Amino acid sequence: MFGIGMPELLIILVIILVIFGAGKLPQIGEGIGKGIRNFKKATKERDEIDVTPKKPEEISENK
Repeated sequence: MFGIGMPELLIILVIILVIFGAGKLPQIGEGIGKGIRNFKKATKERDEIDVTPKKPEEISENK
């Protein structure tokens, strides 16, 4: 897992527990989960923004 073994992972988790406390861990996990979910959703969607410049006659018709 990214070159991180079990001892290193446990040390990281203990440091996070000391810094944030046990009460904040569920909120941190929820935030990370939402971030990952939104990232996956954004990478799967093919919505593209149309950045092609409009012709001058198209601009004057919209006014």
